[in-house]
Amino acid sequence: MQIEIRPLLHAALHLLAPLLVAVIFYRRRWRRAWLLMLAGLLIDVDHLLADPVYDPGRCSVTAHILHRWPAQILYLLLALLPRTRLLGLGLVGLLLTARRRGSARAGDSTPREVER
Repeated sequence: MQIEIRPLLHAALHLLAPLLVAVIFYRRRWRRAWLLMLAGLLIDVDHLLADPVYDPGRCSVTAHILHRWPAQILYLLLALLPRTRLLGLGLVGLLLTARRRGSARAGDSTPREVER
């Protein structure tokens, strides 16, 4: 059984990047800041509408409704407003980790083949 490192690194980024931001910029209330940023993971509930639910080759930004550009604009606005900044940062951070290199054009859910 071979363990792939990329999905593990991806999952670790979802937890550790917000933790790092919380500890550096919100030192006194880092736990609260971290949990609010982690709440951004809730948008991944839209993966349950996909078939299959998990596809490591699929680009979430084009395949899932809560990852598309209208929602992205809302998440950026949330990150700019002081009262919703932490949640917005968590949402934007999630989207940054959802992008895949070499993914197909918008609307496609499978990665392009790499020519050798």
